[in-house]
Amino acid sequence: MNRRWRMLGERLSQVIPVIVLATIIVFGLLQLVPGDPAMTLAGEQATDERIAEIRHLYGFDKPFLVQYGTWLGHAAQGDLSRSLLSGERVVTLIGQSFPHTLTIVVLALLISLLVGVPLGILAAMRAHTRADTAISALSSVGVAIPNFWLAMILVTYFALGLGWLPATGATPLGESVVGSLRHAILPALALAAGGIAELTRQLRSALLEVLSSQYMRTLRAKGLSETAMICKHGLKNVGVNLLTVIGLLFNRLLGATVVVEAVFAIPGMGSLIVRAAINKDFPVVQGVVLSMVLVVVATNLLIDMLYSVLDPRVK
Repeated sequence: MNRRWRMLGERLSQVIPVIVLATIIVFGLLQLVPGDPAMTLAGEQATDERIAEIRHLYGFDKPFLVQYGTWLGHAAQGDLSRSLLSGERVVTLIGQSFPHTLTIVVLALLISLLVGVPLGILAAMRAHTRADTAISALSSVGVAIPNFWLAMILVTYFALGLGWLPATGATPLGESVVGSLRHAILPALALAAGGIAELTRQLRSALLEVLSSQYMRTLRAKGLSETAMICKHGLKNVGVNLLTVIGLLFNRLLGATVVVEAVFAIPGMGSLIVRAAINKDFPVVQGVVLSMVLVVVATNLLIDMLYSVLDPRVK
C-alpha cells in the first residue's frame, strides 16, 4: 500500500507541470486569436474610450504573464472567473455541461467494451479464417468512418425516419435516467464505432501474441481447449495492454464529443467551448480546457494505479 501511495505521489509531481504547460499554451494561443474581446463586449458602435475602459476592467491591457499569473492564481482556488458574455461563473457553466458529455463518453466506452472485446476474442480464436477476415474488415471500416458522418446517418434514420430516439438535446440524469440515456444513445453509438474497431484490433493482436507463446503451446499440448486458454489465461496476460487501450480510448472519446455534440445540439462541454471560442469568451475557453486536462490527467493516474493491481511487477 505504501508503495502505491508513493507511486501516486510521484505521478502527481509529474502531471502538475503538464497541467501548467497545457494552460500556458492555451492561454498563449488565445492571445493570437484575431479580434479584440473588449471590442466584442463593447459593441461595434462603442467609442475608443469605452473599449479602452473595458480592456482595463478585464485586465486585457496587462502583459501576458501578468494575465496568466492572475488567472492561474484564481484557478488554483477554484475560481475560473466569469463568462464575458453572460456574466455567469465559468465553474457553474462547466457544472451544467460536463454531466452531458460524461454520460455520452461513458456510454460510448461501455458499448465499445461490450462489442469490441467479444469481437477481438472471436477474431483471435478464429485467426486467419473467414470470420477473422470479416471482423478485421469491419474494424478497418469502423476506424475510417468519420464520427460526424455516422452521427448524421443515425439522426436521419433512427431519429427523423423511425422516430425511435430524440434527434437533438439532452436530459440531465438528475431529472430522468431513462430520458438521459435516450438522448445519449445515438451520440454514444456515433462515438463507439471507432472505439469498437480499435478495441477489436488491439485485443486480437495482443491475444494472438499470447497464444503463440511457449506457455500457451504447453497448455495446448496438455489438451486445454482454445476457449479455456483465452478466458482463463489469455485475457489475464493481456489485461495491462487492454487497460492501456481503454484509457487512451476514454481520452479520445472525450475529445471527439466536440463534433458529435454539435450534430445532436447537446449542451455539453464541446458545444460550450465552440460557442465560447466563436464569441471570444476567453475565460470559458480556458476553464473548459483546464477541466478537460484535469479529467485526462485523472484518467491517466487511475490507469497507472490499476497497472500495479493487475501486474505487481509495475512500480
